[in-house]
Amino acid sequence: MRLSSVVLAGGAVLVLAGAAAAVAAEGTPTFAKDVAPILYENCVSCHRPNHLAPMSLITYDDTRPWARAVRSKVESREMPPWGADTSVRTYKNDSSLTDEEIKTIAAWVDAGSPRGNDADLPEVPQFTEGWSIGEPDLIFTMLEPFKVPADGTVPYSYVTVPTNLPADTWISAHEYRPGDKRVVHHVISQVLEDDGMPATGEVKLERDRTRSRARGSRVGGYVPNRLGDVYEDGVAVRLPKGADIEAQMHYTTIGEEAWDQSSWGVVVTREPDSSIRRAGGGQVANLGFRIEPNNPAYEVTASRKIDEDTYLSTMMPHMHVRGKSAKYVIVYPDGTEEVALWVPNYDFNWQLNYELEEPIFMPAGSQLKTIFTYDNSTNNRFNPDPSSEVRWGDQTWEEMMLGYFGTVEAPADDN
Repeated sequence: MRLSSVVLAGGAVLVLAGAAAAVAAEGTPTFAKDVAPILYENCVSCHRPNHLAPMSLITYDDTRPWARAVRSKVESREMPPWGADTSVRTYKNDSSLTDEEIKTIAAWVDAGSPRGNDADLPEVPQFTEGWSIGEPDLIFTMLEPFKVPADGTVPYSYVTVPTNLPADTWISAHEYRPGDKRVVHHVISQVLEDDGMPATGEVKLERDRTRSRARGSRVGGYVPNRLGDVYEDGVAVRLPKGADIEAQMHYTTIGEEAWDQSSWGVVVTREPDSSIRRAGGGQVANLGFRIEPNNPAYEVTASRKIDEDTYLSTMMPHMHVRGKSAKYVIVYPDGTEEVALWVPNYDFNWQLNYELEEPIFMPAGSQLKTIFTYDNSTNNRFNPDPSSEVRWGDQTWEEMMLGYFGTVEAPADDN
């Protein structure tokens, strides 16, 4: 539940100026009994000390100064961040609040934000410091730190990180952890098969093309406010023996010199190899678009053929600041279509990975189609230049069209 600093500052002044009610009238929502359970379930994964959000919402004393700002953000549905239309599909990681939960928070603020009885507090969620996936079994770290200058544009750079795995390893969770999140804009990672050539670990300005990509393997990337990935029971990703991680690093300057030495953490599965269903996936991309100047709804499409029976499990659209909406559609071999994801209001600052409550079976021969819309007009307050034609490019003032997706291997009895 990240809150705008402008709104928060005003909210804090208004809240602190009043006298908070410590004891609630009968039937009035309290923090301990009514509000804390909502925050613990939906907000504190980010709103906790030393994590993504600018303030903690775990205790009453943490939350009370921000009460009015919390109400404003949840009523506008800006927080918790969630972009998918849940009338189309339901998702396991849906963090949006129900109408009743929003009414509870509003009633609590209207009543003076009473504390209530601490005995009513639910158990505080436990988090591993710095990791959303729990304590990793293995951590792979950049061999050398990367120096980010105080200003200017930093070219994309590529780093190769050796895993030194002695054997094929199946992992059930993975997460990228920036060394200095102030300067890491995004990271795209891939796992490379060992070809007998040791990784140097040096950061370069071009890709290392001497290794081949390990099909279906992954260790997690990074976009604004992205957490780690934890697979369902029985599902895992294979990291090959001797694999290396190659990462495209996009750094941004912050007005002072900084150093980054990022890491990837993984959790090794406890499932026997014979029972594991392989997780995979890829991306649907269009690199040749030209977004017209002053166009408020320019549509770009792309599709990818599905070569074998599989289940679609996750989707994550990626655009830059002109991104407006995103849709994923499965086109079955018989020509029928089914919408798997509809994000009517894409937000570059919250690029979420949408996890389907029920994975969708895609038989071999299906097409996964993506339809992304861009607002290159003055209506878009984030648009750096509505008068320009926009093409594919690495920098934020350019655009991308990437429809990431995850799959789960179909069980043997489905084939």
